[in-house]
Amino acid sequence: SSCHQHRLYIKDGLSYCNITHLIFSSRVFFPQFVASPLCCPSRASILTGKYPHNHHVINNTLDGNCSSKAWQKSEEPHTFPALLKASAGYQTFFAGKYLNQYGHSEAGGVEHIPPGWSYWVGLDKNSKYYNYTLSVNGKAQKHGADYSKDYLTDLLANMSLDFLQYKTSYQPFFMMVSTPAPHSPWTAAPQYQKRFNNTKAPRDPNFNVHGKDKHWLIRQAKTPMSNSSIRFLDDAFRGRWQTLLSVDDLVEKIVKRLEVRGELNNTYIFFTSDNGYHTGQFSLPVDKRQLYEFDIRVPLMVRGPNIKPNQTSQMLVANVDLGPTILDIAGYNVNKTQMDGMSFLPIMEGKMNGSSWRTDILVEYEGEGRNKSDPACPLLGPGVSECFPDCVCEDSYNNTYACVRTIARSSNLQYCEFDDNEVFVEVYNVTADPYQLTNIAKTIDKEVLEKMNHRLMMLQSCSAQSCRTPGVYDPRYKFDPRQMFTSHSWRLSRLRQTVK
Repeated sequence: SSCHQHRLYIKDGLSYCNITHLIFSSRVFFPQFVASPLCCPSRASILTGKYPHNHHVINNTLDGNCSSKAWQKSEEPHTFPALLKASAGYQTFFAGKYLNQYGHSEAGGVEHIPPGWSYWVGLDKNSKYYNYTLSVNGKAQKHGADYSKDYLTDLLANMSLDFLQYKTSYQPFFMMVSTPAPHSPWTAAPQYQKRFNNTKAPRDPNFNVHGKDKHWLIRQAKTPMSNSSIRFLDDAFRGRWQTLLSVDDLVEKIVKRLEVRGELNNTYIFFTSDNGYHTGQFSLPVDKRQLYEFDIRVPLMVRGPNIKPNQTSQMLVANVDLGPTILDIAGYNVNKTQMDGMSFLPIMEGKMNGSSWRTDILVEYEGEGRNKSDPACPLLGPGVSECFPDCVCEDSYNNTYACVRTIARSSNLQYCEFDDNEVFVEVYNVTADPYQLTNIAKTIDKEVLEKMNHRLMMLQSCSAQSCRTPGVYDPRYKFDPRQMFTSHSWRLSRLRQTVK
Protein backbone atom coordinates (compact mmCIF):
# COMPACT_ATOMS: atom_id res chain seq x y z
CA SER A 1 0.00 0.00 0.00
CA SER A 2 1.24 3.48 -0.80
CA CYS A 3 -0.94 5.19 1.80
CA HIS A 4 0.74 6.78 4.80
CA GLN A 5 -0.26 5.61 8.20
CA HIS A 6 -0.04 7.11 11.65
CA ARG A 7 -1.34 5.81 14.94
CA LEU A 8 -1.84 7.67 18.19
CA TYR A 9 -2.14 5.44 21.23
CA ILE A 10 -3.02 6.88 24.63
CA LYS A 11 -3.25 5.41 28.11
CA ASP A 12 -5.96 4.56 30.65
CA GLY A 13 -9.50 5.30 29.52
CA LEU A 14 -9.91 8.56 27.60
CA SER A 15 -13.56 9.46 27.64
CA TYR A 16 -13.70 13.19 28.37
CA CYS A 17 -11.35 15.16 26.22
CA ASN A 18 -11.45 17.99 23.69
CA ILE A 19 -9.56 15.74 21.28
CA THR A 20 -12.85 14.23 20.15
CA HIS A 21 -14.04 17.64 18.94
CA LEU A 22 -10.67 18.90 17.78
CA ILE A 23 -9.87 16.14 15.32
CA PHE A 24 -12.48 13.45 15.04
CA SER A 25 -15.91 15.07 14.72
CA SER A 26 -16.16 13.97 11.09
CA ARG A 27 -14.94 10.39 11.47
CA VAL A 28 -15.88 7.03 13.04
CA PHE A 29 -16.23 6.21 16.74
CA PHE A 30 -16.28 2.61 18.04
CA PRO A 31 -17.16 1.18 21.46
CA GLN A 32 -13.95 -0.85 21.83
CA PHE A 33 -13.18 -3.52 24.42
CA VAL A 34 -9.81 -4.62 25.77
CA ALA A 35 -8.67 -8.24 25.97
CA SER A 36 -7.49 -7.60 29.54
CA PRO A 37 -8.08 -4.51 31.74
CA LEU A 38 -4.44 -4.02 32.75
CA CYS A 39 -1.54 -2.18 31.07
CA CYS A 40 0.95 -4.85 30.01
CA PRO A 41 -1.42 -7.70 29.00
CA SER A 42 -3.56 -5.23 27.06
CA ARG A 43 -0.59 -3.61 25.31
CA ALA A 44 0.69 -7.07 24.40
CA SER A 45 -2.72 -7.80 22.84
CA ILE A 46 -2.53 -4.59 20.81
CA LEU A 47 0.95 -5.40 19.52
CA THR A 48 0.35 -9.08 18.77
CA GLY A 49 -3.36 -9.13 17.88
CA LYS A 50 -3.69 -12.03 20.34
CA TYR A 51 -5.66 -12.79 23.49
CA PRO A 52 -3.61 -13.17 26.70
CA HIS A 53 -3.86 -16.98 26.67
CA ASN A 54 -1.93 -16.89 23.39
CA HIS A 55 0.69 -14.20 24.08
CA HIS A 56 1.14 -15.35 27.74
CA VAL A 57 1.54 -11.86 29.27
CA ILE A 58 -0.57 -12.10 32.41
CA ASN A 59 0.37 -9.04 34.49
CA ASN A 60 2.77 -6.09 34.77
CA THR A 61 5.72 -8.07 36.18
CA LEU A 62 8.68 -9.81 34.55
CA ASP A 63 7.46 -13.09 36.05
CA GLY A 64 4.14 -12.36 34.39
CA ASN A 65 5.99 -12.22 31.03
CA CYS A 66 5.81 -8.42 30.71
CA SER A 67 8.66 -7.52 28.33
CA SER A 68 10.50 -10.65 29.47
CA LYS A 69 13.17 -12.51 27.51
CA ALA A 70 10.54 -15.12 26.67
CA TRP A 71 8.21 -12.41 25.28
CA GLN A 72 11.09 -10.95 23.27
CA LYS A 73 11.89 -14.34 21.78
CA SER A 74 8.41 -15.69 21.08
CA GLU A 75 6.15 -12.67 20.41
CA GLU A 76 8.08 -9.51 19.56
CA PRO A 77 9.27 -10.74 16.13
CA HIS A 78 5.61 -11.24 15.10
CA THR A 79 4.03 -7.99 16.26
CA PHE A 80 2.23 -5.91 13.66
CA PRO A 81 4.94 -3.16 13.63
CA ALA A 82 7.56 -5.85 12.89
CA LEU A 83 5.46 -7.06 9.96
CA LEU A 84 4.88 -3.49 8.73
CA LYS A 85 8.62 -2.81 8.64
CA ALA A 86 9.87 -6.17 7.37
CA SER A 87 7.13 -7.12 4.90
CA ALA A 88 5.27 -3.94 3.98
CA GLY A 89 8.22 -1.55 3.65
CA TYR A 90 7.18 0.96 6.32
CA GLN A 91 9.43 3.34 8.20
CA THR A 92 8.26 3.13 11.79
CA PHE A 93 8.49 5.38 14.84
CA PHE A 94 7.70 4.65 18.50
CA ALA A 95 7.67 7.19 21.32
CA GLY A 96 6.49 6.72 24.90
CA LYS A 97 5.50 3.96 27.26
CA TYR A 98 5.93 0.49 25.72
CA LEU A 99 5.53 -2.32 28.25
CA ASN A 100 5.78 -1.80 32.02
CA GLN A 101 9.00 -3.78 32.44
CA TYR A 102 10.75 -2.48 29.33
CA GLY A 103 14.31 -1.46 30.21
CA HIS A 104 14.64 -3.97 33.07
CA SER A 105 18.23 -5.19 33.49
CA GLU A 106 17.06 -8.82 33.32
CA ALA A 107 15.38 -8.20 29.96
CA GLY A 108 18.13 -6.52 27.99
CA GLY A 109 17.96 -3.06 29.58
CA VAL A 110 17.32 0.07 27.52
CA GLU A 111 19.76 -1.24 24.92
CA HIS A 112 17.05 -3.61 23.70
CA ILE A 113 15.16 -2.23 20.70
CA PRO A 114 12.11 -4.36 19.87
CA PRO A 115 12.03 -5.55 16.26
CA GLY A 116 9.89 -3.46 13.95
CA TRP A 117 11.02 0.04 14.85
CA SER A 118 13.17 2.25 12.60
CA TYR A 119 13.21 4.99 15.27
CA TRP A 120 12.79 4.06 18.90
CA VAL A 121 12.10 6.31 21.91
CA GLY A 122 11.00 3.95 24.70
CA LEU A 123 10.26 4.90 28.33
CA ASP A 124 12.24 2.92 30.88
CA LYS A 125 9.64 1.04 32.99
CA ASN A 126 6.28 2.56 33.95
CA SER A 127 4.51 5.89 33.71
CA LYS A 128 6.24 9.11 34.77
CA TYR A 129 6.10 12.77 33.78
CA TYR A 130 9.49 13.90 35.15
CA ASN A 131 12.73 12.23 36.30
CA TYR A 132 12.65 9.34 33.86
CA THR A 133 15.01 7.60 31.44
CA LEU A 134 14.33 7.11 27.74
CA SER A 135 15.90 4.61 25.40
CA VAL A 136 16.66 6.64 22.28
CA ASN A 137 17.56 4.07 19.66
CA GLY A 138 19.08 1.91 22.39
CA LYS A 139 20.99 4.63 24.25
CA ALA A 140 19.92 5.89 27.68
CA GLN A 141 18.79 9.51 27.86
CA LYS A 142 18.08 10.78 31.39
CA HIS A 143 15.63 13.58 32.14
CA GLY A 144 15.04 15.73 35.20
CA ALA A 145 12.24 17.98 36.42
CA ASP A 146 12.52 21.10 34.23
CA TYR A 147 9.11 21.60 32.57
CA SER A 148 10.48 23.25 29.43
CA LYS A 149 12.92 20.39 28.74
CA ASP A 150 11.57 17.33 30.50
CA TYR A 151 7.76 17.19 30.70
CA LEU A 152 7.22 13.85 28.98
CA THR A 153 4.00 14.51 27.05
CA ASP A 154 5.49 17.63 25.45
CA LEU A 155 8.79 15.87 24.76
CA LEU A 156 6.96 13.04 22.96
CA ALA A 157 5.09 15.63 20.90
CA ASN A 158 8.34 17.33 19.86
CA MET A 159 10.06 14.05 19.00
CA SER A 160 7.03 13.06 16.91
CA LEU A 161 7.19 16.36 15.02
CA ASP A 162 10.91 15.79 14.38
CA PHE A 163 10.16 12.38 12.89
CA LEU A 164 7.52 13.84 10.60
CA GLN A 165 9.94 16.55 9.52
CA TYR A 166 12.91 14.32 8.75
CA LYS A 167 11.39 11.00 7.60
CA THR A 168 11.84 9.99 4.00
CA SER A 169 9.05 10.70 1.54
CA TYR A 170 9.79 7.53 -0.41
CA GLN A 171 8.34 5.08 2.12
CA PRO A 172 4.97 4.97 3.88
CA PHE A 173 5.22 5.59 7.62
CA PHE A 174 3.72 4.36 10.86
CA MET A 175 3.89 6.21 14.19
CA MET A 176 2.91 4.97 17.62
CA VAL A 177 2.79 7.75 20.20
CA SER A 178 2.12 6.30 23.64
CA THR A 179 1.78 8.98 26.30
CA PRO A 180 1.64 7.83 29.93
CA ALA A 181 -1.02 10.51 30.53
CA PRO A 182 -3.55 10.21 32.08
CA HIS A 183 -1.89 7.45 34.15
CA SER A 184 -0.88 8.13 37.75
CA PRO A 185 0.91 10.09 39.22
CA TRP A 186 -1.34 12.57 37.33
CA THR A 187 1.27 15.34 37.11
CA ALA A 188 -0.22 18.15 35.05
CA ALA A 189 1.80 20.73 33.14
CA PRO A 190 2.17 23.98 35.14
CA GLN A 191 -0.25 25.92 32.94
CA TYR A 192 -2.99 23.35 33.49
CA GLN A 193 -2.70 22.68 37.22
CA LYS A 194 -5.63 24.92 38.14
CA ARG A 195 -8.01 23.77 35.44
CA PHE A 196 -11.21 21.83 36.21
CA ASN A 197 -11.15 23.00 39.84
CA ASN A 198 -14.85 22.17 40.29
CA THR A 199 -14.79 18.90 38.35
CA LYS A 200 -15.68 15.69 40.17
CA ALA A 201 -15.82 12.05 39.13
CA PRO A 202 -19.20 11.16 37.53
CA ARG A 203 -21.88 10.21 40.05
CA ASP A 204 -23.40 7.43 37.94
CA PRO A 205 -25.99 5.03 39.44
CA ASN A 206 -23.19 2.58 40.39
CA PHE A 207 -21.15 5.26 42.19
CA ASN A 208 -20.64 4.58 45.92
CA VAL A 209 -23.00 1.58 45.74
CA HIS A 210 -22.39 -1.79 47.38
CA GLY A 211 -21.89 -4.60 44.83
CA LYS A 212 -24.00 -6.98 46.90
CA ASP A 213 -24.40 -9.75 44.29
CA LYS A 214 -20.84 -9.63 42.92
CA HIS A 215 -17.57 -11.46 43.48
CA TRP A 216 -16.28 -11.23 47.06
CA LEU A 217 -13.55 -8.74 46.09
CA ILE A 218 -16.19 -6.23 45.05
CA ARG A 219 -18.33 -6.97 48.10
CA GLN A 220 -15.43 -6.16 50.48
CA ALA A 221 -15.37 -2.50 49.40
CA LYS A 222 -16.54 -0.19 52.18
CA THR A 223 -19.94 1.39 51.46
CA PRO A 224 -20.51 4.23 51.81
CA MET A 225 -17.00 5.38 51.03
CA SER A 226 -15.30 7.65 53.52
CA ASN A 227 -15.07 11.37 52.78
CA SER A 228 -11.31 10.99 52.42
CA SER A 229 -11.71 8.27 49.77
CA ILE A 230 -14.16 10.42 47.82
CA ARG A 231 -11.79 13.41 47.99
CA PHE A 232 -8.96 11.16 46.81
CA LEU A 233 -10.86 9.81 43.80
CA ASP A 234 -12.18 13.27 42.84
CA ASP A 235 -8.62 14.63 42.98
CA ALA A 236 -7.46 11.72 40.82
CA PHE A 237 -10.22 12.30 38.28
CA ARG A 238 -9.41 16.02 38.11
CA GLY A 239 -5.67 15.28 37.77
CA ARG A 240 -6.35 12.91 34.89
CA TRP A 241 -8.30 15.58 33.04
CA GLN A 242 -5.53 18.11 33.64
CA THR A 243 -2.85 15.79 32.19
CA LEU A 244 -5.03 15.21 29.13
CA LEU A 245 -4.86 18.88 28.19
CA SER A 246 -1.23 18.29 27.23
CA VAL A 247 -2.33 15.27 25.21
CA ASP A 248 -4.79 17.60 23.45
CA ASP A 249 -1.85 19.83 22.58
CA LEU A 250 0.15 16.86 21.30
CA VAL A 251 -2.65 15.66 19.02
CA GLU A 252 -3.24 19.16 17.67
CA LYS A 253 0.45 19.70 16.89
CA ILE A 254 0.80 16.39 15.07
CA VAL A 255 -2.38 16.81 13.05
CA LYS A 256 -1.46 20.36 12.07
CA ARG A 257 2.02 19.24 11.03
CA LEU A 258 0.49 16.53 8.84
CA GLU A 259 -1.83 19.13 7.34
CA VAL A 260 1.01 21.58 6.62
CA ARG A 261 2.98 18.77 4.95
CA GLY A 262 -0.01 17.87 2.76
CA GLU A 263 -0.21 14.39 4.29
CA LEU A 264 -3.29 14.58 6.50
CA ASN A 265 -5.78 13.36 3.91
CA ASN A 266 -3.59 10.36 3.17
CA THR A 267 -3.03 9.41 6.83
CA TYR A 268 -5.02 7.12 9.09
CA ILE A 269 -5.15 8.24 12.72
CA PHE A 270 -6.25 5.85 15.48
CA PHE A 271 -6.90 7.24 18.96
CA THR A 272 -7.49 4.74 21.76
CA SER A 273 -6.40 3.40 25.15
CA ASP A 274 -5.15 0.20 26.75
CA ASN A 275 -7.72 -0.04 29.56
CA GLY A 276 -10.56 1.77 31.26
CA TYR A 277 -10.57 3.12 34.80
CA HIS A 278 -12.95 3.38 37.71
CA THR A 279 -13.41 6.22 40.19
CA GLY A 280 -15.89 5.19 42.87
CA GLN A 281 -18.04 2.66 41.01
CA PHE A 282 -19.22 -0.08 43.42
CA SER A 283 -17.29 1.84 46.10
CA LEU A 284 -13.92 0.95 44.55
CA PRO A 285 -11.90 4.20 44.86
CA VAL A 286 -9.48 4.15 41.87
CA ASP A 287 -7.93 1.47 39.65
CA LYS A 288 -8.73 -0.87 36.75
CA ARG A 289 -8.52 -4.75 36.64
CA GLN A 290 -12.27 -5.45 37.06
CA LEU A 291 -14.63 -7.09 34.56
CA TYR A 292 -17.14 -4.23 34.34
CA GLU A 293 -17.72 -1.87 31.43
CA PHE A 294 -15.87 0.99 33.13
CA ASP A 295 -12.63 -1.04 33.11
CA ILE A 296 -12.88 -3.07 29.88
CA ARG A 297 -14.41 -0.51 27.52
CA VAL A 298 -12.31 2.24 25.93
CA PRO A 299 -12.82 4.86 23.24
CA LEU A 300 -11.63 4.26 19.71
CA MET A 301 -11.75 7.05 17.16
CA VAL A 302 -10.40 6.71 13.63
CA ARG A 303 -10.09 9.08 10.69
CA GLY A 304 -8.53 8.43 7.30
CA PRO A 305 -8.99 7.94 3.55
CA ASN A 306 -12.24 6.30 2.40
CA ILE A 307 -13.67 6.24 5.91
CA LYS A 308 -17.33 7.11 5.86
CA PRO A 309 -17.67 10.30 7.96
CA ASN A 310 -19.77 10.94 11.06
CA GLN A 311 -20.22 7.31 12.04
CA THR A 312 -20.79 5.81 15.46
CA SER A 313 -20.49 2.10 14.85
CA GLN A 314 -22.19 -0.46 17.11
CA MET A 315 -20.01 -3.30 15.83
CA LEU A 316 -18.09 -5.22 18.48
CA VAL A 317 -14.43 -4.23 18.19
CA ALA A 318 -11.59 -5.32 20.50
CA ASN A 319 -8.01 -4.17 20.86
CA VAL A 320 -6.85 -7.47 19.31
CA ASP A 321 -8.33 -6.03 16.08
CA LEU A 322 -6.03 -3.00 15.89
CA GLY A 323 -3.03 -4.89 14.51
CA PRO A 324 -5.02 -6.81 11.86
CA THR A 325 -6.74 -3.58 10.77
CA ILE A 326 -3.50 -1.64 10.40
CA LEU A 327 -1.90 -4.53 8.50
CA ASP A 328 -4.97 -4.65 6.25
CA ILE A 329 -4.61 -0.93 5.51
CA ALA A 330 -0.97 -1.59 4.58
CA GLY A 331 -2.01 -4.33 2.16
CA TYR A 332 -0.64 -7.21 4.23
CA ASN A 333 -2.62 -10.47 4.25
CA VAL A 334 -3.73 -10.88 7.87
CA ASN A 335 -4.50 -14.57 7.27
CA LYS A 336 -0.74 -15.15 7.04
CA THR A 337 -0.45 -14.26 10.74
CA GLN A 338 -1.49 -16.08 13.91
CA MET A 339 -3.50 -13.10 15.14
CA ASP A 340 -6.79 -13.74 16.96
CA GLY A 341 -8.35 -10.42 15.95
CA MET A 342 -9.86 -9.33 12.65
CA SER A 343 -9.67 -6.23 10.46
CA PHE A 344 -12.47 -3.71 10.88
CA LEU A 345 -11.34 -1.71 7.83
CA PRO A 346 -14.36 -3.00 5.80
CA ILE A 347 -16.68 -1.62 8.51
CA MET A 348 -15.05 1.81 8.40
CA GLU A 349 -15.31 1.89 4.62
CA GLY A 350 -18.98 0.84 4.70
CA LYS A 351 -18.30 -2.47 2.93
CA MET A 352 -19.54 -4.80 5.68
CA ASN A 353 -22.79 -4.99 7.63
CA GLY A 354 -23.55 -6.45 11.03
CA SER A 355 -24.74 -9.84 9.81
CA SER A 356 -21.24 -10.86 8.71
CA TRP A 357 -19.32 -9.38 11.66
CA ARG A 358 -18.53 -11.17 14.93
CA THR A 359 -20.92 -11.06 17.90
CA ASP A 360 -18.61 -11.79 20.84
CA ILE A 361 -15.08 -11.34 22.18
CA LEU A 362 -13.06 -12.72 25.09
CA VAL A 363 -11.82 -10.80 28.15
CA GLU A 364 -9.22 -12.47 30.41
CA TYR A 365 -7.60 -11.37 33.64
CA GLU A 366 -5.29 -13.10 36.11
CA GLY A 367 -5.50 -11.64 39.61
CA GLU A 368 -2.50 -10.78 41.75
CA GLY A 369 -2.09 -10.97 45.53
CA ARG A 370 0.70 -10.57 48.06
CA ASN A 371 2.17 -13.62 49.80
CA LYS A 372 2.16 -11.66 53.06
CA SER A 373 -0.31 -9.27 54.63
CA ASP A 374 -0.10 -5.66 53.55
CA PRO A 375 1.62 -3.82 56.47
CA ALA A 376 -0.80 -0.92 56.02
CA CYS A 377 -3.81 -3.27 56.22
CA PRO A 378 -2.77 -6.23 58.43
CA LEU A 379 -6.32 -7.40 59.13
CA LEU A 380 -6.85 -8.30 55.47
CA GLY A 381 -4.38 -11.17 55.50
CA PRO A 382 -2.35 -12.43 52.53
CA GLY A 383 -3.65 -12.96 49.00
CA VAL A 384 -4.81 -9.39 48.25
CA SER A 385 -3.11 -6.35 46.71
CA GLU A 386 -3.66 -2.74 45.63
CA CYS A 387 -5.31 -1.95 49.00
CA PHE A 388 -5.75 1.82 48.98
CA PRO A 389 -7.17 4.07 50.25
CA ASP A 390 -8.94 2.95 53.45
CA CYS A 391 -7.78 -0.69 52.97
CA VAL A 392 -10.16 -1.33 50.09
CA CYS A 393 -8.41 -3.95 47.96
CA GLU A 394 -8.60 -3.71 44.19
CA ASP A 395 -7.07 -7.12 43.43
CA SER A 396 -6.50 -10.63 44.79
CA TYR A 397 -5.16 -14.00 43.66
CA ASN A 398 -8.65 -15.28 42.93
CA ASN A 399 -9.76 -12.14 41.11
CA THR A 400 -8.99 -14.32 38.10
CA TYR A 401 -11.76 -14.43 35.55
CA ALA A 402 -12.71 -14.76 31.92
CA CYS A 403 -15.73 -13.24 30.17
CA VAL A 404 -17.63 -13.51 26.93
CA ARG A 405 -18.77 -10.03 25.94
CA THR A 406 -21.60 -10.29 23.41
CA ILE A 407 -23.11 -7.54 21.25
CA ALA A 408 -25.64 -8.77 18.70
CA ARG A 409 -28.97 -7.59 17.31
CA SER A 410 -30.86 -9.65 19.88
CA SER A 411 -28.47 -9.44 22.84
CA ASN A 412 -26.09 -7.15 24.73
CA LEU A 413 -24.75 -9.56 27.33
CA GLN A 414 -21.73 -10.13 29.53
CA TYR A 415 -21.03 -13.60 30.93
CA CYS A 416 -18.08 -14.11 33.32
CA GLU A 417 -16.66 -16.97 35.37
CA PHE A 418 -14.09 -16.68 38.17
CA ASP A 419 -11.31 -19.18 38.72
CA ASP A 420 -12.00 -19.60 42.44
CA ASN A 421 -13.31 -22.36 44.70
CA GLU A 422 -16.94 -21.67 43.89
CA VAL A 423 -16.51 -20.81 40.16
CA PHE A 424 -18.47 -17.63 40.83
CA VAL A 425 -20.51 -16.45 37.85
CA GLU A 426 -21.61 -12.93 36.93
CA VAL A 427 -24.03 -12.19 34.07
CA TYR A 428 -25.36 -8.79 32.97
CA ASN A 429 -27.98 -7.68 30.47
CA VAL A 430 -26.19 -4.47 29.50
CA THR A 431 -29.14 -3.10 27.52
CA ALA A 432 -31.53 -3.26 30.49
CA ASP A 433 -28.82 -2.64 33.09
CA PRO A 434 -26.05 -0.48 31.58
CA TYR A 435 -24.46 0.19 34.98
CA GLN A 436 -24.33 -3.55 35.79
CA LEU A 437 -26.12 -3.17 39.10
CA THR A 438 -27.84 -6.58 39.02
CA ASN A 439 -26.10 -9.92 38.50
CA ILE A 440 -28.68 -12.14 36.73
CA ALA A 441 -26.65 -15.37 36.90
CA LYS A 442 -29.24 -17.04 39.16
CA THR A 443 -32.30 -15.95 37.19
CA ILE A 444 -31.26 -16.19 33.55
CA ASP A 445 -32.40 -19.18 31.50
CA LYS A 446 -30.25 -22.22 32.29
CA GLU A 447 -29.87 -23.09 28.62
CA VAL A 448 -28.30 -19.67 28.02
CA LEU A 449 -25.89 -20.28 30.92
CA GLU A 450 -24.93 -23.64 29.47
CA LYS A 451 -24.30 -22.20 26.01
CA MET A 452 -22.30 -19.28 27.38
CA ASN A 453 -20.19 -21.57 29.55
CA HIS A 454 -19.44 -23.67 26.49
CA ARG A 455 -18.64 -20.62 24.40
CA LEU A 456 -16.32 -19.25 27.09
CA MET A 457 -14.29 -22.45 27.18
CA MET A 458 -14.13 -22.52 23.39
CA LEU A 459 -12.76 -18.98 23.31
CA GLN A 460 -10.28 -19.68 26.11
CA SER A 461 -8.71 -22.40 24.02
CA CYS A 462 -9.01 -20.60 20.66
CA SER A 463 -6.20 -19.49 18.38
CA ALA A 464 -6.26 -17.35 15.24
CA GLN A 465 -9.24 -18.32 13.05
CA SER A 466 -10.96 -20.37 15.78
CA CYS A 467 -11.26 -17.14 17.85
CA ARG A 468 -13.52 -15.72 15.15
CA THR A 469 -16.15 -18.48 14.97
CA PRO A 470 -19.87 -17.59 15.42
CA GLY A 471 -20.96 -16.70 18.95
CA VAL A 472 -24.07 -17.84 20.83
CA TYR A 473 -26.25 -15.04 19.45
CA ASP A 474 -24.96 -15.34 15.88
CA PRO A 475 -27.55 -16.99 13.56
CA ARG A 476 -24.72 -19.23 12.30
CA TYR A 477 -24.00 -20.60 15.80
CA LYS A 478 -24.41 -24.35 16.35
CA PHE A 479 -24.57 -25.75 19.86
CA ASP A 480 -23.91 -29.44 20.43
CA PRO A 481 -24.12 -30.45 24.14
CA ARG A 482 -22.17 -33.62 23.30
CA GLN A 483 -19.16 -31.42 22.66
CA MET A 484 -19.29 -29.95 26.16
CA PHE A 485 -16.07 -30.00 28.11
CA THR A 486 -15.79 -32.64 30.82
CA SER A 487 -15.79 -30.12 33.65
CA HIS A 488 -17.77 -26.94 34.19
CA SER A 489 -14.87 -25.27 35.95
CA TRP A 490 -11.91 -23.93 34.04
CA ARG A 491 -8.42 -22.84 34.86
CA LEU A 492 -6.24 -20.12 33.44
CA SER A 493 -3.16 -22.28 33.87
CA ARG A 494 -2.61 -22.07 30.12
CA LEU A 495 -1.88 -18.37 30.70
CA ARG A 496 0.99 -19.34 32.95
CA GLN A 497 2.55 -21.77 30.49
CA THR A 498 6.24 -21.15 30.10
CA VAL A 499 7.12 -19.92 26.62
CA LYS A 500 10.05 -21.92 25.34
